[in-house]
Amino acid sequence: MNIPNSIPQSRYGMPAADQILVNRHYIIGYSYYFRQAKWALEIISPNNPSITRVDNFRPDFRIPTLFRTDLIDYRGSGYDRGHLVASMNQKVDELQNSETFLLSNMSPQAQQFNRGIWKNLESDVRRLNEKARIFETYVICGPIFYFDQPVQSIGTNDDNNVSIPIPNAYFKSVLVETNRGSLNMWSFIIPNVSTDQPTDTFRVPTSKVEQYTGIKLWSELQGRNIEREKERVRKMW
Repeated sequence: MNIPNSIPQSRYGMPAADQILVNRHYIIGYSYYFRQAKWALEIISPNNPSITRVDNFRPDFRIPTLFRTDLIDYRGSGYDRGHLVASMNQKVDELQNSETFLLSNMSPQAQQFNRGIWKNLESDVRRLNEKARIFETYVICGPIFYFDQPVQSIGTNDDNNVSIPIPNAYFKSVLVETNRGSLNMWSFIIPNVSTDQPTDTFRVPTSKVEQYTGIKLWSELQGRNIEREKERVRKMW
């Protein structure tokens, strides 16, 4: 599928995937093998406090039935339908918020992880985006599977008897444009378990995320400065 260059979320690059799902305000790279997103790419939107969380979880019928998840797959699993693109990140209007509840944007997350450290990191990124020196904030995130560790699964789709593997961890990479014309980058890898550690504990070089996921991040950015930035672990904002 050819993605128009005019889509703002892909300005600094977009990894490959089995199916690219272009929504109005974010992009999903979907994996047929894992029956969930390989990555989710967004620009953080300004917050509109008058828009409440829509909560209309639903299948994404653009995905072929064989590879699509449904609500029943998560039912009784003990795992949350964890947002990759956070509902709170997309609150300009109700339609924009509603888009984030497509199941193509969900991944099985441990409840304490989803409602704890992952939620905290999402809030941290929104606070970064609100700083006066930040023009725009790009975020890409997704699951990580460690194939030298057991990978469990949830759900059974009645049509094809295929379950959804549970990620061992998740990554998030944040790229910001500042009012001085610079590009700053932060990346995180967080195990899919409960933790009381602060979010800055999980900072890693962006190159490490690329190594573990097998995808190239921010591929439209080239040069020595970008390569150095990918090896850097910046302080939290």
